[in-house]
Amino acid sequence: MAAIERPSERPAERLVEAAFELFDEQGFDATTVDDIAARAGVGRTTFFRHYRSKEAVIFPAHDDLLARIGDRLAASDPSSRDRAVIEAARIVLRHYVAEGDRAVRRYRLITAVATLRDREMAGLRQYQRLFAQALAGRWPDQPDGDLRAELMASAVVSAHNYVLRAWLRGESSDPEAELDRALSLVIDQASRGVEETTSVVVVQTSRSPEVVVDRIRDALR
Repeated sequence: MAAIERPSERPAERLVEAAFELFDEQGFDATTVDDIAARAGVGRTTFFRHYRSKEAVIFPAHDDLLARIGDRLAASDPSSRDRAVIEAARIVLRHYVAEGDRAVRRYRLITAVATLRDREMAGLRQYQRLFAQALAGRWPDQPDGDLRAELMASAVVSAHNYVLRAWLRGESSDPEAELDRALSLVIDQASRGVEETTSVVVVQTSRSPEVVVDRIRDALR
């Protein structure tokens, strides 16, 4: 197939667009690196100069997004940590919303191709690690502070993906506002202190209710 000339685009961008065109036309598995390079009007060497594999072409901005998130989180202090988490999640959401149709096409591909789902999950774990590292000092006086950081980081990524996927399916008209609401819930849950609670276990007994109540009072003392 003859290459399509796109002189105004950089090779990296031409490769991405060529790949998405071919994946739409003939499917992901049937498309080779040589097909993508030919459609973009470049050689195989140029392809591998920009991308390690045809899977990598699907997520061309991943490394850049990781760096931007890391920079935003690193610029925070304990008083601004939660705000930094929200703004870091917005960076990713805004990128995909700005992509428009390409983001929707990527979502369809990921839904249909197992290897791309695996790659997406690996990328999500990288995002989660960044958030967990930034949140590690959020509970300095709690013995389970690291666990709480991991749980909150997981919740942040899950909330972001829930909102993004709703937008990709055409179910959301204001994803940024919905992300803010979702992350407010995450932060509210994470901010709740460890409350002292009392558990009462009820079992069958032949003793009178008065005796049981007295025993419970003794235990609570």
